[in-house]
Amino acid sequence: MDDIDLRSPAFVNHGRLPRRCAKNEGNVSPPLSWSDIPDEASELALLCESLDAAPGSCPLWLVTGIDPRRTGLDAGTGDPGSYEHRNGHGEDGWGGPIASDDEPRRYAFRLYALPAPVSLGHDVTSDAAREVLGRQSISQGILVGLY
Repeated sequence: MDDIDLRSPAFVNHGRLPRRCAKNEGNVSPPLSWSDIPDEASELALLCESLDAAPGSCPLWLVTGIDPRRTGLDAGTGDPGSYEHRNGHGEDGWGGPIASDDEPRRYAFRLYALPAPVSLGHDVTSDAAREVLGRQSISQGILVGLY
């Protein structure tokens, strides 16, 4: 069901996220663009989560209510009228990764096309959000960045 083409002009799939995306380096969400949204989508949802975090972790970014006519988000912006949930740093909106001396960690950006508005709690975990969005979506796209 990965039919949405999700990309970023700032990094390639499985490439390194820009430094300014890190929590302690500017905390700016990366620019994203997408295509191939199904006509029957009534909203989009974007989830960014660490693929290496423990189960029950909070997302780096969860945005619901994105207009399906949009074709992307600029760096550091959300979608007017959308809802940015609380991130793993306890703040609303983007909460970038924190640098580590270990191997780079993997961060998945998932875009979901939904046939109806979705309801998720403000403090939803990545696991719960992914389960609900995956179950309700009619199409998805994924982009992985490293930091």
